[in-house]
Parts: sequence; C-alpha cells; structure tokens
Amino acid sequence: MAKRQAKKIAARARQRGNSPGTGKLPKQAVTLVVILRAKDGQDRLLEAELRALIAPTRREDGCLRYDLHRGAAAPGTSFLLHEVWASREHHRLHTRTPHFLRWDARKDALLAGRDATFWSQII
Repeated sequence: MAKRQAKKIAARARQRGNSPGTGKLPKQAVTLVVILRAKDGQDRLLEAELRALIAPTRREDGCLRYDLHRGAAAPGTSFLLHEVWASREHHRLHTRTPHFLRWDARKDALLAGRDATFWSQII
C-alpha cells in the first residue's frame, strides 16, 4: 500500500511540474539529511561516487526526493544529501540495493566524517 501511495504522490507532483518532495508528505514519510566530509584529496572521487547514486536511487519505489548539495563555504570538501522517503521501510530497502552496497563498500576510503539524521515533517 505504501509503495502505491508513494508512486501516486510522485506522479501527481510531476503532473503539477513540481519535484515530488514539495508540499505535504505522506504520514509515514521521513526525511534523511546526510552531511559528508571528504578526506584530503578525495573530494573529486567522493563527488563522483555520490553522483553515481542519484539516478538509480531516484528510480526506487518510495523515493520521493534525493538531492545532492555541495558546501558553499568549502566547495568539494563537504556534501549534503537531502533524501525524502515514503517510509523508513523504503529507506531500509534502499540500503539493500546494489548501488547502495557499492557505495557502502567504498565510503570509508573517501570520508573524513559523516553525520546522518532522520526527520519527520510537521507541516
């Protein structure tokens, strides 16, 4: 049921010309904010690895938004992933995908630090 609801929400948002993450989210939806800091000399490779996650992740069931940002103060050394999932279960399933497992195997060589926090929309 949640899978069907997430697809409907994304389809309605596309029809309106909005990105699927704008407006009121489904009750079970969660937002994940991940801040990543590159090891010295690994910024370009880190960005390439993060970019490789975008397209396959956006195609996943339950992915309502998946955006990559670069730090404005220190471009290349810090990145932010803004993810919105229809439910925690959808995010859990994301962590089992081949593209995520590939990232998970490589991240330790690229990251100096990582902070991740789940959020729920109030209004």
